[in-house]
Amino acid sequence: MVTIRPATPGDAEAIAEVYVNTWRSVYADLLPERELVGMSYERTALYWRRMIAEKPGRDLVRVADTDDRMVIGFASAGASRHRGLGFDGEVYTLYVLDDFQGAGTGQALLFSSFRRLLDRGLRSSLVWVLAGNPSRFFYEVMGARRVAEREETMWGVRLNEVAFGWPDLDATLKSPRAIAAS
Repeated sequence: MVTIRPATPGDAEAIAEVYVNTWRSVYADLLPERELVGMSYERTALYWRRMIAEKPGRDLVRVADTDDRMVIGFASAGASRHRGLGFDGEVYTLYVLDDFQGAGTGQALLFSSFRRLLDRGLRSSLVWVLAGNPSRFFYEVMGARRVAEREETMWGVRLNEVAFGWPDLDATLKSPRAIAAS
């Protein structure tokens, strides 16, 4: 059984493991190997510990854990950093360990994030995804539509990103897929 709950500073190490491990697996063909290998669990854990402890309510961080309290995924969300696109909320991150993908964990994290955004008065949301990320189709399956594209440079590599958006989170959460995930 997987439980979605608010993250605590004590989850930072587990979140860092999910973050680093999924980056290394998902972006292996997109980003320089030396940079992926050089990602630090300790620095990443420090970042997430501060994010959770210092910004409660501003950045919403949710974790998915198993019955034995093993964190297998996480998501973070908050106000959109891209106001010009007409979406007031944004899912900043959503990662699930490879061995647990395809079982509804990502879906549960996404819809839980949407509920928290609505609780904060944010009625719509978007997420930016690397165009080469094979998981990008997940967002379309979850009811999003492509709303923007941009080019970014990361570690010296020019990458295309795609924004997927949900213009009405309330309607999205009333969809059969969201109701089934509840």
